[in-house]
Amino acid sequence: MKFHTTAILLLFWLGVFTVHTVKGSASSQPMRKFRCVDLSTKQLNIRNLASYEKQQVPTDAIMFVTARGIRICVSPNQKWVQAAIKRIDERRAAKRK
Repeated sequence: MKFHTTAILLLFWLGVFTVHTVKGSASSQPMRKFRCVDLSTKQLNIRNLASYEKQQVPTDAIMFVTARGIRICVSPNQKWVQAAIKRIDERRAAKRK
């Protein structure tokens, strides 16, 4: 009887430890929620862009986020995209000062 109780408690604690370990390792890795699949060909108004994120998988792209939180993916090879990235970086640097 005592052996069964010990075995049940041991299995219970192993289960708790396993769930805690798996949950902790999965939540400690950052996961992206949005991926660029289609790229917009339209030039955006640089003043409306709040931030950007570079992406290489599944396609090489820049994901711009507008002040309203809308995400728009564009090709990084366009001149206006490089100008927008430079402008956003300058704004970020000015805020840090």
